[in-house]
Amino acid sequence: MRRIGAVVVALALAGTAIATTAVTASAAPGGAARAATACPTGWGSGVKGSPDSGSVPLSDIRTGRHDCFDRIVFDVPGGGDSLGYWVQYVDQLHQSASGALIPVTGGAILEIRIAAPSYDPETGGVAYPGKVAKPLPGVNLTGYRTFRDTRFAGSFEGETQIGVGVRARLPFRVLQLPDRLVVDVAHSWT
Repeated sequence: MRRIGAVVVALALAGTAIATTAVTASAAPGGAARAATACPTGWGSGVKGSPDSGSVPLSDIRTGRHDCFDRIVFDVPGGGDSLGYWVQYVDQLHQSASGALIPVTGGAILEIRIAAPSYDPETGGVAYPGKVAKPLPGVNLTGYRTFRDTRFAGSFEGETQIGVGVRARLPFRVLQLPDRLVVDVAHSWT
């Protein structure tokens, strides 16, 4: 009987030690229980584009934060999955229609053009309420790791142009999804 009691006490102590070690490891900064987020992209920072065109108006531009990248989304209801676009880093943002310089803050400027006007082509009415040289309406970049600024550059001949100020010239990708265009900019080159 004593032997069984000793075994039970030994097992209880061993269980307590294992539980304490597990709690300590998960609570410690960088502990074994915390998995690091791997963010390999392979995206590159060169020009990306698709010659498709469209006449469906842009309805919204929104942003989101993710573990490995910051995201900007262009909503074009009824635009399908083949919206035309051109995305590239530029030294300065110049408005397509006039050539006017639009200041954008950040370490680098990503110019995005999407084949979706900010107006309704049939009525001429406003579809997206951007104001030239102003930040994108409703977009708050507080807390973003990569995005620093956004500027609306206008719509001209069925194409909307914006500038995104980013921390540095970082890799990006463009995704075409039904009724939207997505641009992700990585937090780093790794």
